[in-house]
Amino acid sequence: MLTLPIREVLDATPRARIVRLDLGDRAFDYEAGQAVMIAPHGEPRRVPYSIASAPEDARRERMLELLVGSDPTESPSFVPAVGALVDVEGPLGTFTLPARPDSRRFLFIAGGTGIAPLRAMLRHALMVPHDSIGLFYSARTPDAFAYADELRALAAAGRIELRQTITRSAAADWTGVRGRLTRDTLGDLVHDSATQCFVCGPPSLVDEVPRLLEEMGIARTRIRIEET
Repeated sequence: MLTLPIREVLDATPRARIVRLDLGDRAFDYEAGQAVMIAPHGEPRRVPYSIASAPEDARRERMLELLVGSDPTESPSFVPAVGALVDVEGPLGTFTLPARPDSRRFLFIAGGTGIAPLRAMLRHALMVPHDSIGLFYSARTPDAFAYADELRALAAAGRIELRQTITRSAAADWTGVRGRLTRDTLGDLVHDSATQCFVCGPPSLVDEVPRLLEEMGIARTRIRIEET
């Protein structure tokens, strides 16, 4: 277990914050997609959070990045503050993108804060040989997309294919796709049956998307899922 200080806290969405833990000179090896258990220093109850930064990011910037929910209607399990110490246990989990994946086509499908482990995977995928990287990101409202500017910049530069949809809002300023993910909205991100797919989000998304992908010719063995 490590005890790390919080380096930075940033607003990601109205209901989530980006929390950056300072690694300093400490080693922390993990695979993209893994999680850690977090608690304020000295407290026994730990809460799992996916690491949102790729391993390469952590080594270069000497920090771990987490996406921490801050829903005002719920009692917080972890209230981050710059300089506070947190106990970190891990890494944990098998929902990962291997360091040397056997595919050159990747599709990441996220719902809400399910973007956290997929961002780590996507950033790692950008650093290994690949032919295409797609991201389909579903959120309730236009302001609920974490890492929106970063993801749109990657798309504008032609480095990823990005699709977004909102499911709960009637916002007049949203000109993109609305409603739940469908086979039609997902179709142009699936380039062939060898595409490796990773799905993370609420139970309805995790239950529905694998069936859609299988209908599109993706073998179940090439679909990995994680429920938030």
